[in-house]
Amino acid sequence: MYLSRFLSLHALWVTVSSVIQHYPSVWGHYDVCKTQIYTDEGKTWDYTACQPEAIDMMKYVKVNLDPPNITCGNPPETFCGMGNPYMCSECDATIDELAHPPELMFDAEGRHPYTFWQSTTWKGYPKPLQVNITLYWNKTIELTDNIVITFESGRPDLMILEKSLDYGRTWQPYQYYASDCLNAFNMEPKTVRDLSQQTVLEIICTEEYSAGYTANSKIVHFEIKDRFAFFAGPRLRNMASLYGQLDTTKNLRDFFTITDLRIRLLKPATGDIYVDRQHLTRYFYAISNIQVVGRCKCNLHATGCREENKKLLCECEHNTTGPDCGKCKKNYQGRPWSPGSYLPIPKGTANICLPSISSFGTNVCDNELQICQNGGTCHNNARCICPPAYTGVLCEKRKCEKDPEGCITGQGAISLPQLILLLLPIAPLGLSGGFVF
Repeated sequence: MYLSRFLSLHALWVTVSSVIQHYPSVWGHYDVCKTQIYTDEGKTWDYTACQPEAIDMMKYVKVNLDPPNITCGNPPETFCGMGNPYMCSECDATIDELAHPPELMFDAEGRHPYTFWQSTTWKGYPKPLQVNITLYWNKTIELTDNIVITFESGRPDLMILEKSLDYGRTWQPYQYYASDCLNAFNMEPKTVRDLSQQTVLEIICTEEYSAGYTANSKIVHFEIKDRFAFFAGPRLRNMASLYGQLDTTKNLRDFFTITDLRIRLLKPATGDIYVDRQHLTRYFYAISNIQVVGRCKCNLHATGCREENKKLLCECEHNTTGPDCGKCKKNYQGRPWSPGSYLPIPKGTANICLPSISSFGTNVCDNELQICQNGGTCHNNARCICPPAYTGVLCEKRKCEKDPEGCITGQGAISLPQLILLLLPIAPLGLSGGFVF
């Protein structure tokens, strides 16, 4: 009897330990749109919120330069080093080894020296040397990591990073960069470390990436992860908190969403207080790499994103369709389209598009296409009998959503602290298997 009880407790401990060990890892993955489960009524689908994995978006980028003739090499010209105006090279668009076209900003590095795009030199000084570099994808993207720009010519003295949410029709600043923010943009200099949860959306001017020219001053950042950390903690371990904020604060989610990026180069690195008019070939822009990591925005209705006819398209599920899964498929308009929700953690809410009643006769539910969700049962194909905590035509909504205080994350499921309290009496038995957080 005691041996049987011990084995039962041991099995429970190992099972729960395994669940707890992996509990944090499922927060925020959302990598499955539906899972087949077994109920008293047989096999059915459990729908969950889902999103594509983050990828290197520069593999799919298109680039536009303004003015279009700003790239060096046509005609050939000489450019010299910032630190040594007598160490010079040539840019010639007709010779591959000497050409610096725009695609070298995001090619796979392999040659030595590093490949890079380069502008013409500042031979027209004092007329400003300015360039707009527009990156676009013909797709809405959610940024997941820092934007990183690597300059080969020294970081510019003045630069603005801008974003668009409507495919370049309108633009808004993301961040200002200057060696003197107050003088250049009439803004007090700040860094992301000066922000907080309440001010995370503030557009700042930073001097952190514009000071001087040294061998280690090539990189310019726009910090995505540091902004995430205000909600998820310094090591981004509390992704549940971040996803909860993204789900409930539209402006926050829009802040990390783009269709286009524009890098406005307003003044090249000079390295000195004054421009050396005798050596204007020292002044130009050169970019060897741009890093943009993100995922296709699919409104939590897809885990895949494919390229088709040079466009990125979500592989929509949940009976949705469109480039961003932004509408219901034909015959699935039983209720208005809605994006998925990250809440409740860890599976979220799918908000699937329901079949139109006219498309399937008078049946409201069945066990094939119009399946009652969250443990509900179909009664005479006329209505779903829902569990106490759920409501809706197909038991797809939680009743707590109607409460003034909303739903508590994880409501209706046993929580991690509850699991630990339940297992405390077992711990003294010395069973194997430990908690890993």
